[in-house]
Amino acid sequence: MRRRFLATFLTAAMAATLFVGCGEEAASTGGTTEGGDTAAQTTDGGETTAAAGDYHFEIIVKSYQSSYWQAAVKGIEQEAEAKGVTVNCTGPNAESDIADQVNMLNSAINNAPDGIGLAACDQDACLDSLQTALDAGIPVVCFDSGIPNAPAGSVVSTVATDNYSAGATAAENLYPALKDQIGNGQVRVGEVNQEATSESIINRGLGFIDKFAELAAADGFTVAVVGNEKYVNDTKAETVAEADADIVIEVAVPAQTTVELCATEASAIMNKSDTIGMFGSNQVAAEGILTANENLNVLGDKILAAGFDAGSVIKGAIQSGTLYGAVTQSPLAMGITTIDVLCDAAAGNSVSDVPTDGYWYNADNMDDESIAPNLYD
Repeated sequence: MRRRFLATFLTAAMAATLFVGCGEEAASTGGTTEGGDTAAQTTDGGETTAAAGDYHFEIIVKSYQSSYWQAAVKGIEQEAEAKGVTVNCTGPNAESDIADQVNMLNSAINNAPDGIGLAACDQDACLDSLQTALDAGIPVVCFDSGIPNAPAGSVVSTVATDNYSAGATAAENLYPALKDQIGNGQVRVGEVNQEATSESIINRGLGFIDKFAELAAADGFTVAVVGNEKYVNDTKAETVAEADADIVIEVAVPAQTTVELCATEASAIMNKSDTIGMFGSNQVAAEGILTANENLNVLGDKILAAGFDAGSVIKGAIQSGTLYGAVTQSPLAMGITTIDVLCDAAAGNSVSDVPTDGYWYNADNMDDESIAPNLYD
């Protein structure tokens, strides 16, 4: 089985402080002006680097609904304290509360901060607000999710997992475990995505579909993708009609982003007699699959399931064998990097995107020191 191993969190956190300018190494110390304001330090090449000082940043997460976002906020607040800057962290109650988040973004812009960190719930709902921030000269750093259609120049950097690749990682590890059950009649693999609006979830779900279909095709199997239209229409996989497929990948998206509604969608798929696999593309979706299993009791025996992110529920399910494995990110390190990039942007440095990877973990490696620090509760 192919596995990827995550560098230690300490390494990630140290590396996060090195992102500046066009990826060039910069001085790590700063000074102050006579008035007490931060003075940017200059490298030998003449480029300025961020220094600790009086910067204030507004940070807007997708929600406080999962421990993933709580871990990201912890990293943000930890690095803000280390840098000597102030932050105000807000977020809607649920990731489906898109209008609430847009209002929070507009309020943040009105506060005229030195920069804004934004994890957008919807990749198109914030476009007008981003133009307003650009007009006001406020740099915006997106984290966790990018905004592909953002007005040019409004988003100076995106700090995010390569979600398409991370979804593919889940498929690369789940497919071999299911392979022996394919080819003797049609089988079904379910995918639960908590929504179909944010770039991170969309790309993660598509990465799983496309890689699973690619691996199946390499073994001579045909695939159909059914269910949610966004994922059906945007997949790159070579597909056939459902009636002609060896494997049906069924994609479900709940009306709202809650564990309970994800569980309802998961139950509908897991109840089908031909279902052999499931994938939940984030913490809420994965916990929904586990909640559905409380009544069905099919995971780990009839159905193998992969999740995404961490949290005590997912970790416990992996340890017990209920969940086959999951892909982890490092929200703590992502939060730290977001503050570092915001400091550089506020200092007038050129900054660039900071991609991070997703890494597979299961009962065999989840206690490894290269994995364990990223498995938040």
